[in-house]
Amino acid sequence: MDINKATALVTGAGRGIGRHLAAQLAERGAKVYATARRPESIDLDGVEVLAFDVTDPDSVAAAAEQARDVDLLVNNAGIGGGTLLGDLDGVRATMDVNFWGTLSVIRAFAPVLAGNGGGAILTIASSASWFVFPGTGAYAVSKAAVWSMGNALRQELADQGTRLTSVHLGATDMTKGLDVPNMTAAEVARAALDGVESEVYEVVADEFTAMVKSSLSQDPRHFAARFHEFLTA
Repeated sequence: MDINKATALVTGAGRGIGRHLAAQLAERGAKVYATARRPESIDLDGVEVLAFDVTDPDSVAAAAEQARDVDLLVNNAGIGGGTLLGDLDGVRATMDVNFWGTLSVIRAFAPVLAGNGGGAILTIASSASWFVFPGTGAYAVSKAAVWSMGNALRQELADQGTRLTSVHLGATDMTKGLDVPNMTAAEVARAALDGVESEVYEVVADEFTAMVKSSLSQDPRHFAARFHEFLTA
């Protein structure tokens, strides 16, 4: 994927990592559709702004129809989430945005990507794909689903030549105030786009996330004990 020749669409581009992704794509020479539920929140130069709600089927269909030249789809839109035994409507809302919304967007744009030579998909996941930070069970479940979805879609989209890169990071609001090496949103965006150009399956963006992923081959009790010590230190 040569980004300076790409046409990209970024969801959730109004702030944070999404805003930096849209800005850096434009800086690298891509044509960029920057989207958000509130398009007035996007204040970037050199991009085409679209209103886009990933949970609204009509909005998703309209975006796929309008942006027929996209060959790089960037799924960044997402929300946090509380405990699984708390507000069930909140759990559903987290899954609706992070999992169902992301899948809906990919399903709508898969034919667009195929028509433009296959292209690539970049999806922002999380270190929470592999562990649960206390009080954020719904978010972790949704991001674990996003990770597994990426692995499945990588197979399903292979025949049309579409590549998929997922980005896992720990530099989020959950880790603020903790003694972990957080990356800035700009650094995460840069690592993510470098991963697309290199056609890697996964971008593990920081040391904390690498530690979490490495724990998957161990007895989960060891990681739970280590994480408890980390939280209470």
